[in-house]
Amino acid sequence: MSIVATVAVLAIAALHAYIMVLEMFLWTAPRTRAAFGTSADFAAATKALAANQGLYNGFLAAGLVWGAVADEPVAFAARVFFLVCVAVAGVYGAATASRRILFVQTVPAVIALALVIAAH
Repeated sequence: MSIVATVAVLAIAALHAYIMVLEMFLWTAPRTRAAFGTSADFAAATKALAANQGLYNGFLAAGLVWGAVADEPVAFAARVFFLVCVAVAGVYGAATASRRILFVQTVPAVIALALVIAAH
């Protein structure tokens, strides 16, 4: 895989690791609430739900890192699978929660996916 594609995959992994930390550990913090547009009451009421979401984001990050460091042919399949998962989750999030998710999550995943496919 090209260096550019690897960096893109790892950047998406880092984004999802960051989201995992926000959702699992910092959900009720003022900066996290501002980023997600939630109130203190809502954040407190949904803390367990957010932590569950965060866990899934952690799995996406782990899968992307695995794809970046694995040997072929597993590496390509893992990269494609997890980038498609990120893109689909972003489309769903944009449709159900906030359009901003499309630009934060889906667009970068699609760009990384194009780079991975072009490098293959």
